[in-house]
Amino acid sequence: MCVSHGHADDAVHRVSMINADGCHTVHSHGGQKGSRIGQYDVPVRLAVDNDEFIFVVDVNNRRVTLLSPTLHYVRQVVSRDQLKWRPWRVYLDTQKRFLYVADNEFKDNKFTAGRVVVFRV
Repeated sequence: MCVSHGHADDAVHRVSMINADGCHTVHSHGGQKGSRIGQYDVPVRLAVDNDEFIFVVDVNNRRVTLLSPTLHYVRQVVSRDQLKWRPWRVYLDTQKRFLYVADNEFKDNKFTAGRVVVFRV
């Protein structure tokens, strides 16, 4: 099972692969909050393809990162230049190989605008 964690005020922002009983971390990617490769700033959503590669929505870095099934960095699939605001949700159509990313504006503690951006992956 794969989970993401790291709220805006948390020190640790990462993606973890945990065992079936949920008690042990098998692999992890990330750690201290940041914007470099291998760091996240609020990794809120995940999508997993048929080969168990993981797409990670990184809200405050405005990107989507692809990780291998063992949580090694593969590449950035969506960059901040491809988004207008911040990515909040993601859906992967595994048959068509489309990644749907909800790109939302968040002001004054509410969503004020949004759109869905589609990427071929």
